[in-house]
Amino acid sequence: MTEPVLEVDNLQVTFPTADGDVLAVRGVSFDLRPGEVLGIVGESGSGKSVTSLAVMGLLPRTAQLSGSVKFQGDALLGRSEKQMMPVRGRGIAMIFQDPMTSLNPVYKIGWQIIEAIQAHQDVDKGKAREIAIDLLTRVGIPNPTERIDSYPHEFSGGMRQRVVIAIAMANDPDIILADEPTTALDVTVQAQVLESLRSALEVTHASLLLITHDLGVVAGIADSVIVMYGGRVVERGQVDDVFYTPAMPYTSGLLASLPRLDSDGSERLRPIPGSPPAMVDLPPGCPFAPRCPLSTDICHEVEPALVAVGGGSVEDRTAHLAACHFAEDVFAGTVGPIFAATSEDLEDAGVEAG
Repeated sequence: MTEPVLEVDNLQVTFPTADGDVLAVRGVSFDLRPGEVLGIVGESGSGKSVTSLAVMGLLPRTAQLSGSVKFQGDALLGRSEKQMMPVRGRGIAMIFQDPMTSLNPVYKIGWQIIEAIQAHQDVDKGKAREIAIDLLTRVGIPNPTERIDSYPHEFSGGMRQRVVIAIAMANDPDIILADEPTTALDVTVQAQVLESLRSALEVTHASLLLITHDLGVVAGIADSVIVMYGGRVVERGQVDDVFYTPAMPYTSGLLASLPRLDSDGSERLRPIPGSPPAMVDLPPGCPFAPRCPLSTDICHEVEPALVAVGGGSVEDRTAHLAACHFAEDVFAGTVGPIFAATSEDLEDAGVEAG
């Protein structure tokens, strides 16, 4: 098996605040192989974006980090800005949620793509412009020879995101890190952006680390998936394994909350009651226990470790892992429907019963 291009081992990120230390990321570990698409899903505050920013070295100086992040075998944590410059863009390219955080509104998009190209490649401006036009063509920007001289505000949100994808492709990176690239886009534009992402992977042969709330996006593009909750990984495995036979009640809840195409429209959605935990002074036990219908005394006392379900071992990177005291029962389906749309669930979730 090929060596991973990215290895994250026991990553921990803490933010000191006046109210106490915020344990944003707690012992996250995963690796990313060449050409692999890995999805990371979870609610806001689960630690997804902080993990990606830690990989890129973009966290504020007040953040306290421990553990290990390696890119092609070389450690990234603790590097200076100057030492990270060759990695950003060339080794690991990042696509942020809001393209306007990546694009400067006062410069034409062509200038910004050319700048990214010349930062890592020894080409003149004319050649860089040719490359930029080709990149815009590949991501589906119409009339690229003309639109290359447009400003960001002259593009729609979806087109701006495709420009950012073009910039990510510019230097043939080994990894593309996409942090919720389709958020706030309608489904048609979302499909266009995802198609641009697929094009980027075909051209660069890069691995993709995709962070999203959208389980449908993960199902459509990812090979494997990590589910995060309370700053840690609570389930990991191949996409089909996790989506068809979830072994963690939280994952079951996420899947149960999705509307179904085969529904006649009369069925209620099944929300997960309650809210994610505050990451300051976490109580003992499983962070999901207060929201979990399966929780017992042990769930409130001991935080479960990641264990392999359905055979395999924790050391096997393709194994299906889950952090739950009842993981085998959930995996086997012996506990029945975990989340049901009862009136109590709806009331707890803030949904008004009709």
